[in-house]
Amino acid sequence: MTVDDTGSGTDGDGEVDPADPGDDPLALRLEQLILGAGRRYTPFQAARSAGVSMELASRFWRAMGFADIGQAKALTEADVLALRRLAGLVEAGLLSEAMAVQVARSTGQTTARLAEWQMDSFLEGLTEPPEPGMTRTEVTYPIVELLLPELEEFLVYVWRRQLAASAGRVVQATDDEEMVDRRLAVGFADLVGFTRLTRRMEEEELGELVEAFETTAADLIAARGGRLVKTLGDEVLYAADDAGTAAEIALRLIETMAHDETMPELRVGMAFGTVTTRMGDVFGTTVNLASRLTSIAPRDAVLVDTAFAEELIRTGDAPSSEAEAAEEAAAAEKEGEEPPAYRFALQPMWQRPVRGLGVVEPWLLTRRGEPA
Repeated sequence: MTVDDTGSGTDGDGEVDPADPGDDPLALRLEQLILGAGRRYTPFQAARSAGVSMELASRFWRAMGFADIGQAKALTEADVLALRRLAGLVEAGLLSEAMAVQVARSTGQTTARLAEWQMDSFLEGLTEPPEPGMTRTEVTYPIVELLLPELEEFLVYVWRRQLAASAGRVVQATDDEEMVDRRLAVGFADLVGFTRLTRRMEEEELGELVEAFETTAADLIAARGGRLVKTLGDEVLYAADDAGTAAEIALRLIETMAHDETMPELRVGMAFGTVTTRMGDVFGTTVNLASRLTSIAPRDAVLVDTAFAEELIRTGDAPSSEAEAAEEAAAAEKEGEEPPAYRFALQPMWQRPVRGLGVVEPWLLTRRGEPA
């Protein structure tokens, strides 16, 4: 609900006007079911009850992604408790005020997308109402009533699991700086010709294709030890702690999509280096370089930067050249030993200027034994 500072959308004493089309009875019942309490406070009253300034309360509220509501009586005990908890963390010195706002923003952005997706998914299959005369909207209440407690428990479980994994990565960092600016392998996987597809396909069909791509990519990245940073419709951004893991993910993405006739061709660009992490996202020159490499990668192929290639060579995942690999194999055979088991092959490509990054020498990444 969006209400301006003049009190529009409320009656004379600040109560929400039930006739407001944005506040129909079913919407209010749903809100009370989900929040566990009815509307009781204006923003000023909520801030005062929580013991915070109106200015700070407004910053938290906007950071969570909610519109200004003027002085409408639209907030609940849950809103007051949330304000009190965030402010308490600041008062205790556990978080700075700026960090508390970031916590509110990152949580709001993440859960907003989750909530929209879940509601769309729950209602998508409801082509027939359970009882004659019931509208699709009316079906929402019993569905939410049944699912809410289970989904709440599951959300907390997944969050704790993710927090444990993230904490594990932090404690393994070699120094404090690495906790924020870390050396990572970063990759973009991009569907080729997606813009043309948007002109030829129906919206529903296009949505199904994007969902299938994102699901396949997310499952594969997670299974191989990478981290999905974000999805951008026709593109996914992922990161991995080492180049070998990122390389395996990239090639498996190419192979998986190539075996699916319903999917367009794919291309992947990767870079290795220092990456700044903020609110679950990644930034910096390494990320920009991976993006640029993706834009020039051939269809069904993987391009990496020099730092990425050097890291694969350093860790023994790829030979510095096929000539060196042949020499090593011959020497091992002469000594009656097994030759080095390289997983990947690298082929240097033509140097080329990349906008904003100067001259770059891409390397074509393939599996060992495959023709480059």
